[in-house]
Amino acid sequence: MIVLRNISKLFHQGKDTITAVDDVNLNVERGQIYGIIGYSGAGKSTLIRLLNGLEKPTSGTVTIAGKEISAARGESLRQARLKISMVFQHFNLLWSRTVSENIAFSMQIAGVPKAEIKTRVAELIDLVGLKGRENAYPSRLSGGQKQRVGIARALANRPDVLLCDEATSALDPQTTDQILDLLQDINRRFGLTIVLITHEMHVVRKICDRVAVMEEGRVVEEGDVLQVFTHPQQPITRQFVRQISQEDGDDAFDPALAGELNGAVIKLTFVGHSTHKPVVGELTLRYGLPFNILHGKMTQTAHGVFGQLWLHVVATPEQLENILADLRLHEIHCEVIKHA
Repeated sequence: MIVLRNISKLFHQGKDTITAVDDVNLNVERGQIYGIIGYSGAGKSTLIRLLNGLEKPTSGTVTIAGKEISAARGESLRQARLKISMVFQHFNLLWSRTVSENIAFSMQIAGVPKAEIKTRVAELIDLVGLKGRENAYPSRLSGGQKQRVGIARALANRPDVLLCDEATSALDPQTTDQILDLLQDINRRFGLTIVLITHEMHVVRKICDRVAVMEEGRVVEEGDVLQVFTHPQQPITRQFVRQISQEDGDDAFDPALAGELNGAVIKLTFVGHSTHKPVVGELTLRYGLPFNILHGKMTQTAHGVFGQLWLHVVATPEQLENILADLRLHEIHCEVIKHA
């Protein structure tokens, strides 16, 4: 659906050259909710502007639904953009127009007949949960309601792709979850491909199928959400994953604790059905050893639950190898954090 090949974008400021996007390759399948996460300055907002043709790449190609957006110009680009809609962080509503008029605006620009516009606006108001607010002006709406108008407006011309640029970062946590639920519902109903730009791992965890992590213009890690959460490879990804624990009020495991203990400290990662197995009890019975639980947590994602558990045990090298082998037979990823 969306294919980025060797995309780079350079900006020139006087004698300086700034590389905003550096040799990015991505594939987004039709119907996916795809997250692109990174801190400010990572290049993610530039990347999303490359997807809808607001910026042209310095090198590489952007192809959406078989059309090379990066090469489109004039009327060809305008027609392509009708199928690529955007939801903005700060809503970008027309303050002198009502909810209905804001939603209708893009269809008026596209030359849609008035009767069809009226019917479509009514459908969208119902879809995004704004029944009864049709004639309200943006100044009379809450932040969540404004974003619902933004989403309805973006869907007006029946796009194939919905781009969301920090669409929830101006909202409180409860409203954020409501907007994410709405986006997920739209994705499931219509098979709409959604690309989310965010700096919040909670957004990725809640609704995304896959995620790309950006740093200094590059994609440093990419994969399905469960895989990235359970086995983060890069320091910045591990930092984002820790962000979830902090938001949930969980204290992360302190590695210094392992150094204070004799024996082995093992980190277990459970995915799916393995989260329900009485693993610690089975190990205790099988080996006759006391296993001390140091820390544990469960995390929900759009594609299931994963759990992490840190165990301490005093065991011989042979016992430890057997314990690790048993864990792997249960499809549990295990890592020896410390062994003395």
